[in-house]
Amino acid sequence: MSVSSDSAVDEFEHASEELVEPLSRDKIFHILQTQRRRDALRFLKDTDGAVEMRDLAEQVAAWENDTTVQALTSDERQRVYIALYQSHLPKLESEGVIRYNKSRGIVERGPLADQFDPYLDTAEETDYETEPETDDSDDQAVPWLTYYRRVTAVGVLLLMTAWAGIPPIASIPDLIWGGLLVTTFTVLSLAQILTDDR
Repeated sequence: MSVSSDSAVDEFEHASEELVEPLSRDKIFHILQTQRRRDALRFLKDTDGAVEMRDLAEQVAAWENDTTVQALTSDERQRVYIALYQSHLPKLESEGVIRYNKSRGIVERGPLADQFDPYLDTAEETDYETEPETDDSDDQAVPWLTYYRRVTAVGVLLLMTAWAGIPPIASIPDLIWGGLLVTTFTVLSLAQILTDDR
């Protein structure tokens, strides 16, 4: 491709970015409500050009765990990587904030990323002091892992009680207990899918 055609492509891309409708303030705040999204955007703001998704996930995990990339555990890396891969980066891409090539694992700022910069500057120094995260959830609105653990514990207790023949639990057939447990986990899973951005 010639130099003149390269510059024509650059001008077209630049012009198409300028024609993108700006996001409303409510939409911007909705996108920024999740710490991992804020961190991903902050990382991309401080990085020139495209980056590997792995590098982005590692830095976000390091910030979350108040450590360095080198000191991260495998679980810390994986937890953040999966959440970014499955939910946060696709969400940012669908809103035009980033460009995300999922198959190649490449991420870069999109046409609307500049609208988020003022909010990232003010949040940069205080986020982890005012909003510490202690479990797998991003904003800890619903502690899903806790719910799953409790349902599992109650289910095991009920099944052990039925198996030991302790009345009145033992009088209910095992098939009914199994159906109740499967139904409970199904409802819990659907609730998580419908209410979570993760």
